[in-house]
Amino acid sequence: MQEYELIVVGTGPAGEKAAVKAAYFGHKVAIIEKEKTFGGAEIITGTLPSKTLKETALYFSGKYEKGLFGVERHLQHEASIEDFMYRKNYVTASAAQETRENLQRHGVDIYQGVASFADEHTLAISSEGKEQRIQGKYILIATGSYPYHPENIPFDGQRVHDSDTILQLRRFPSSICIVGAGVIGCEYATIFSTMGTKVFLINDKEAILPHIDQEIAQDLLVQMHDAGIEILFNTSIASIEVPSEETAPIPIRLSSGKTIHTDMFLFAAGRNGNIQSLHCEKIGLKTGKREVIEVDQKYCTNIPHIYAVGDVIGFPALASTSMDQGRVAVAHIFQTQDLEHLPSCFPYGIYTVPEVSMVGKTEEQMISSKTPYCVGKARYADMARGKIMGAKNGFLKMVFQKEDLKICGIHIIGNIATELIHFGVELVESKQTLYDVIGKVFNFPTLHDLYKYAAYDGLSNLSGHKIKP
Repeated sequence: MQEYELIVVGTGPAGEKAAVKAAYFGHKVAIIEKEKTFGGAEIITGTLPSKTLKETALYFSGKYEKGLFGVERHLQHEASIEDFMYRKNYVTASAAQETRENLQRHGVDIYQGVASFADEHTLAISSEGKEQRIQGKYILIATGSYPYHPENIPFDGQRVHDSDTILQLRRFPSSICIVGAGVIGCEYATIFSTMGTKVFLINDKEAILPHIDQEIAQDLLVQMHDAGIEILFNTSIASIEVPSEETAPIPIRLSSGKTIHTDMFLFAAGRNGNIQSLHCEKIGLKTGKREVIEVDQKYCTNIPHIYAVGDVIGFPALASTSMDQGRVAVAHIFQTQDLEHLPSCFPYGIYTVPEVSMVGKTEEQMISSKTPYCVGKARYADMARGKIMGAKNGFLKMVFQKEDLKICGIHIIGNIATELIHFGVELVESKQTLYDVIGKVFNFPTLHDLYKYAAYDGLSNLSGHKIKP
């Protein structure tokens, strides 16, 4: 039986980075992947494919250049589903290949099959009716998550989808009902709306994206309404019946009593930790709600030599944080003394149309903590680069403490918000002030001027009279 210093289960962002780091430091490492394609949700069913579809939707809809200099972009031909999926398939295939090559380049032994615990140090790997076993001094679980399936939803992967099967569409829906107004639901709602699909978004609460600054959320809501997305709040699915005729509309009855009829249906409300095949109960590994694995600050489970990282441990379940969770776990396993914890703040990116990104505290959190604060804002349309781009919407919001002008949060909605936020991360993490921002020099014209003008606006709001930048 092969023995390893570390066995990693899962080749997603957390598993890949953990395995490669351990191998880089000279340790004997194995990694197990049950799918034929490497990369987990980051590459196969989540991050990269959905974001690529968003960019493709913008391209084929002509919205990248619409309104710029008053010129409308016209397609040479009507976009087909093959056109729409081509870039997604190309990006995911190339990224999966890069993942495999990275593991091979670092000398990580690769096993393909379904892993399960034989005992605390031994994993059985099943593939095509055969089984082999390997032993590890340490084991790191990075198996990701899978979409939650309520019993009353008749998923078929044809017209009734979850966030995995929606990536395998064979035709464009004329209309779609999406359940869940979280990150995934809002992203797909804007993607389909951009492509001209009529979208109904069902939310059992009164607000979308409750974890972000609500002024930003409300602005996104307005733009979603303007795009023709119909959002139904405080309701849920009572029943759904798929007719035998593929062309017949699907009747969807809501708990409010209303019935809507759509071409397709997407349930995007929640995910579970992907641990069923591991049989964690066999070794007494502690798990929590929604099948997530419970860990401490070092990502160690209740069994000292078994660690877990990524979506399988729950929040924040981001590809970006998952990568570094894997690296941090390895730092604690092998005492590499290089990266022992994640930063105190990190960015959130929501790839809706338009994009939303944030770091630090929201205005609601400042109010809740009773911290005296003020805000400054700058709009894309007022920036020279924004005018060049033809931007009509979008703004940056800076939240800062009144007492010392320390920046506590940056919130952006608009084009490439997920790129612009990284300067904000540095501002918040290093506790810089409005004057620190005003003292910076940016290329001109760029959208980074949003930061400087928001800082000036914040000073104006404090003083009660307008300060000219």
